[in-house]
Amino acid sequence: MERTPITRWLPHLVATAIVLCGLLVGTLIHFYANQIVQAAKPHYVINRPEYIYAGAVNKDRTFPCQTTNPATCFGPKQIQTAYEIAPVLAKGITGKGHTIVIIDAYQSPTIRHDLHTFDTLFGLPDPPSFNIVAPDGLPPFNAFDSNQVGWAAEISLDVEWAHAIAPDAAITLVLAKSNQDIDVLNATRYAVEHNLGDIISQSFGEGESCVDPQLLKQEHELFAKAVAQGMTLFAASGDQGAAQYTCDGNSYFLSVSSPASDPLVTAVGGTLLEANGTQGSYQGEEAWDEPQYQAASGGGFSTIYSRPDYQNGVAQIGGYRGLPDVAFNAGIDSGVLVVWSSSGEGEDLVFRFGGTSAGSPQWAGIAALADQLAGHRLGNLNPALYAIGRSNLYTQAFHDITSGDNTFVGQDGLGNAVAIQGYSAGPGWDAVTGLGTPRVAKLLPLLIQPPSSAPMRPLLSHFR
Repeated sequence: MERTPITRWLPHLVATAIVLCGLLVGTLIHFYANQIVQAAKPHYVINRPEYIYAGAVNKDRTFPCQTTNPATCFGPKQIQTAYEIAPVLAKGITGKGHTIVIIDAYQSPTIRHDLHTFDTLFGLPDPPSFNIVAPDGLPPFNAFDSNQVGWAAEISLDVEWAHAIAPDAAITLVLAKSNQDIDVLNATRYAVEHNLGDIISQSFGEGESCVDPQLLKQEHELFAKAVAQGMTLFAASGDQGAAQYTCDGNSYFLSVSSPASDPLVTAVGGTLLEANGTQGSYQGEEAWDEPQYQAASGGGFSTIYSRPDYQNGVAQIGGYRGLPDVAFNAGIDSGVLVVWSSSGEGEDLVFRFGGTSAGSPQWAGIAALADQLAGHRLGNLNPALYAIGRSNLYTQAFHDITSGDNTFVGQDGLGNAVAIQGYSAGPGWDAVTGLGTPRVAKLLPLLIQPPSSAPMRPLLSHFR
């Protein structure tokens, strides 16, 4: 019996339909699998050191940016003078017997050479020991990977300037295999569980709501263990003012930075330092805000951590933790000088660096000086810092920064303007510069014996 046209082609139509259904199902599976992968995509901590080539050194070992008026860069001796560290070092309080742990990611293959060159250039002794630990191993350094190069810059800044403040402290650099949250947490866990040092510096961060809640819980528990061991924790408060990158990295939103927002961490904000570029004599400061670089002092109020007891009396939004706690020079146009040979631009070059990531390792150096003076670890410094802030000794121990703000103006990934309203600096604590910058010679004894019996005053906060 002869087939009709429909019966003749029916098997082919059925086969074609089966193939098309298979392709459709496969496409849907692929699409939703990608959606699941994107939803589970690991988050990353970000470091954003800003740097500018400092030029060739002069015969007197100064750089052109030190001799402008005002100076646009500083070496170790100028920072030591401006923040009253020099008198402490002159008395033999140099961090001796204590270890600063620096957490970073990836590597700088030239860091040992660069640290020695930095010391030779600026007349510093090499540290008594400098250890590098990579508990999970490291990928080979890729000079064409801007992320890895950025971390190499951060490593150079962190190591050299922790050492510049506490020249006789040992340094242990603990490197995560990547800047994914879990890898950085694992590196920090190794440092804490092996009790590698007295102070930990963390010059990185991300919007606190972008961190997986389980990782955030693990991190807080780890910080509690560190503090129980007497360790002091510092973190940079961020470089986008009152903003952080959105979790997809394409724009900005109102947020504070983690790990700086953890109440067990001393969060370090930023200022613009005015000082003599060769002598270092202090002239003044204001809140760090350099719109030409889309950069400002990170600060604001957590949406996760409630106000800790040590911040009682500090104005808050809804009873949440405010940050930063303290500040340090972070200006790009008042930056610190760093030797860095893995930039891809040449060996033994000197750059001026800015950002709150410069303040965290320098405060870690201050803590090493305090530990040596005390003869033991001081642990979480925040209760002592705020006790000083409430006392009549406050302005002896801190420069109170009362001008400037941290409103952020930048561009999203599509080039659209983004503005995040920030906070204003003012008398006392504020959500831009915290308690202010240190006057170290007066501050150290008060960290060891906080002025609990001194006449107290309100710890004011100004913000908008």
